[in-house]
Amino acid sequence: MDFEVAIIGAGAAGISAARMLTSLGRKVVVIEASSRVGGRAWTNEIYGLPLDMGCGWLHSGERNPLVDLARAEGFDVVEGRTAWQDQWRDLGFTPDDRKAALEAWAGMSKQMERAPPASDRASDALDPAGKWNAYCQSLSGYLNGAPLDSLSVEDFLAYDKAATQSNWRVREGYGTLLVRSMPPVPLYLSCAARKVRQTRTGVRIETDRGTVDSRAVIVTVSTAVLARALIEFDAEMDDHLHAAGNLPLGLADKLFFHLEGNHGLEAETHLLGNPANDKTGSYYIRPLGRPIVEGFFGGPGAIAIEDAGVLEAFAFAIEELTALLGGKIEKYLKPISSSSWCNVEWIHGSYSHALPGCARDRETLAKPVSERLFFAGEATSRFDFSTAHGAWESGIRAVQEFAACYPKAVAP
Repeated sequence: MDFEVAIIGAGAAGISAARMLTSLGRKVVVIEASSRVGGRAWTNEIYGLPLDMGCGWLHSGERNPLVDLARAEGFDVVEGRTAWQDQWRDLGFTPDDRKAALEAWAGMSKQMERAPPASDRASDALDPAGKWNAYCQSLSGYLNGAPLDSLSVEDFLAYDKAATQSNWRVREGYGTLLVRSMPPVPLYLSCAARKVRQTRTGVRIETDRGTVDSRAVIVTVSTAVLARALIEFDAEMDDHLHAAGNLPLGLADKLFFHLEGNHGLEAETHLLGNPANDKTGSYYIRPLGRPIVEGFFGGPGAIAIEDAGVLEAFAFAIEELTALLGGKIEKYLKPISSSSWCNVEWIHGSYSHALPGCARDRETLAKPVSERLFFAGEATSRFDFSTAHGAWESGIRAVQEFAACYPKAVAP
């Protein structure tokens, strides 16, 4: 047998599992289909600026395990309030309208909690004639990567009740933190797992670079990879694959502009493009004081900019920004980078949400199979799904399940 445990996927869940297994003295290998470590955490350095193309916030900072890890590794964790709900100089979104829009969102959330719709469909908690429905849909896009009609109320409330309002940042980049957290174990990059088969003594994984035999496997790939059957499993996995289909990945994408010249924009400010458009962008201006505008699009907005293509996506963002800031701002905006997570091979989306009536499928997806197949990843978290720390903690949980089945390490 080559290894005690093979981990499929080198994102947050795979990295945390590899770290814990190493600390327990277990022989482990990590198999990653892409050419890099980090999964949906990816810091892309441009102009010397670390840009987080995927996850960028340490959500629920007070209880986020990656905060302590970051500090222990010498990273600069930046606490403090965010500017998300601000509208710089009240441009295009007056204080009264912002208050009314937030009250509409709060009213919908209270309706979900006090009298959840029998359909378990979040959009059924909206006032059908609500003035701020488009705003609520755009907010769902940012938070869930999906519109409210695709969202389970039970799932939404599970996250909402557990989350705090503390959203912190890693100055050096979230992706950089995860890459540096990868332990020194055998790591096969650009090596897609194609088949996972149980054998008499363990598990055999067929990859693009040959077979790997292990005592057990921890599967950390996205629900899109599972639901699309990009990896072939034994029939015992059918319930897990069905569950993965009910926990699809929503979509959230970013566009980055470099600010050049005397643009006059203040640091740590924000603009919502158009609160009456559910596809609008959320623009974080000069995050951490950097000469950057980070455009964020979720759900229908992210789908729209991916369908339009990169050039049209930047053109749309510029159109929204010039409508608020005036035409002169365009000369200070230089497009430099964008994400397209739906088109990233071996991921195919951003973060999971449960379809109406399917919140309990997270528990199904997390269950081990035959004491040989264990599962991790943000979608297996009951409360912290859609976050890197939820994925991280799920990797630790999967290792604990493995260790309970196999308390003693195999002698070398």
